[in-house]
Amino acid sequence: MTRKMVLGLVLLLLFTNITFSQSDDLPTERLIGSENTLKYSVPFLTIAPDSRSGAMGDAGVAISPDVNSLHWNPSKYAFIDKDMGVSVSYTPWLKNLVDDIHLAYLTGYKRLDRQQVISGSLLYFSLGNIIFRNEFGDYEGQHTPNEFAIDAAYSRRFSDRFSGGVAFRYIRSDITGGAYIGGSESKAGNSVAADVSMYYQYPGISVLDKEMDFSFGLNIRNIGSKISYTTEKENFIPTTMKLGTAFDFHLDEYNSLMFTTDLNKLLVPTPPAYEVDELGNPVTDENGDRVILSGMNPNVSVPQGMIQSFYDAPNGLEEELHEIKYSFGLEYWYQNVFAVRSGYFHEHQNKGNRKYFTMGMGLKLNVFQADFAYLIPRYQNHPLANTIRFTLVLDFAALSKDQQQED
Repeated sequence: MTRKMVLGLVLLLLFTNITFSQSDDLPTERLIGSENTLKYSVPFLTIAPDSRSGAMGDAGVAISPDVNSLHWNPSKYAFIDKDMGVSVSYTPWLKNLVDDIHLAYLTGYKRLDRQQVISGSLLYFSLGNIIFRNEFGDYEGQHTPNEFAIDAAYSRRFSDRFSGGVAFRYIRSDITGGAYIGGSESKAGNSVAADVSMYYQYPGISVLDKEMDFSFGLNIRNIGSKISYTTEKENFIPTTMKLGTAFDFHLDEYNSLMFTTDLNKLLVPTPPAYEVDELGNPVTDENGDRVILSGMNPNVSVPQGMIQSFYDAPNGLEEELHEIKYSFGLEYWYQNVFAVRSGYFHEHQNKGNRKYFTMGMGLKLNVFQADFAYLIPRYQNHPLANTIRFTLVLDFAALSKDQQQED
C-alpha cells in the first residue's frame, strides 16, 4: 500500500469522526483538564464553504446578507437588496497532506416579493481516491468517497428589522465503499435535517457622528436524524447553535468598516468519563454496559441529545464553556468595490484545538464579484495550513441592467 493510500484512509476516518469502538472514551484518570472531543459524523457540514466568511474567521451569522447566506443564516435573505443571485465556491482541503480532497459549493436565491425569498444549495465534499487492500496487501478494489448535502430554504421578513427562515437538507455520505469495518459490512449513510433561524437589524444608529448598522443572528443548524454506516451504530450529525452580532460603521461616503463575532456550540452529547478497575479495564453493570463515572449517557435520541448537550460534560460548566467556538471578523469596503477582510477562529485545546487566523479580499466587477480567502494556523505543520477558498458571485440585477442599456 502506498503512502498516499495509507494517508487517504487515515484521513477518511479521522476527518469524518466515525467511531466504531469505545476505546477512546474518557477514562477516570483523564477526567480533569483532558481532551474530550465531541463525536459526530459528516463534519464537512461545519466547514465554511465561501470566501467572504472564510476570510473573517468563519463568521457569518449576523453579517450583511449575501448570496451565501443559506449556509450561515437563511433568514438574512429577506433583507438582501437584489432580486436574484448565484454563487460558486471551491476549496482545496488539506492540500498540505494530499492533493485530491476538495469542497465545492453552489448556491442561489430568488426573491418572490418584498417579504419572501427562496434559496437552494449543493455542498459537495470529495475525499479523493482510496484503494482497499487486505492484511496480505492484496488489492480489493478502490473507491472515491464523497459526501454531499442538498438544501432548500424559505425566508420571510416580518417587519423592517426582523426576519425568520427555515431550511431543509438531505445529506448523503458514501465514504467506505461497502468495506467491512469492525466485522460489519458498511454502507452509505443518509440523513435529513432542518435549520431554524432569525435575523434582526437596526440600521442608522449614530455613534461618534458616524452612522452604524447593528445586526444580530441566530441559527440552529442541522437538526436531524442520526446517520449510520453499519447496522450496529448510529452517529449524531453536527447539530449546531450559531449566535452572532455585527457592527457596520459607515465612515464616510467611500469607506465602511464592519466588526463581527460568532459563537458556535455543538448540540450533541459530550462523551462521559467511564469507570475502570485497578488494571485499567472497563467496569460494566449487570447488563454489560459500561459504568459512567461522570457525565451522562450519550446513547440518547436527537432531541434529548440537544437538550443535555448544555449540561452533560463530565467536568461540569467549565468543560461546557470549552465547547463554545469563537469567530472574530473584520471587513473593510472602499466604494463598495474593493474589500479587505481578516479574522480569527478559536477552539479550545481539549475540544479540537483548531486555532487559526484568516485573511482575504473581494472585488466587485459590475456583473461579477470575486472573493478570495486564506487560512493561517497558529501552529506549524498544521493540516489546515495554506487552505485557500475561491468564490465567484453572479449579480443578475447588474446583468439585467447591462442588457437593458445595450438594447
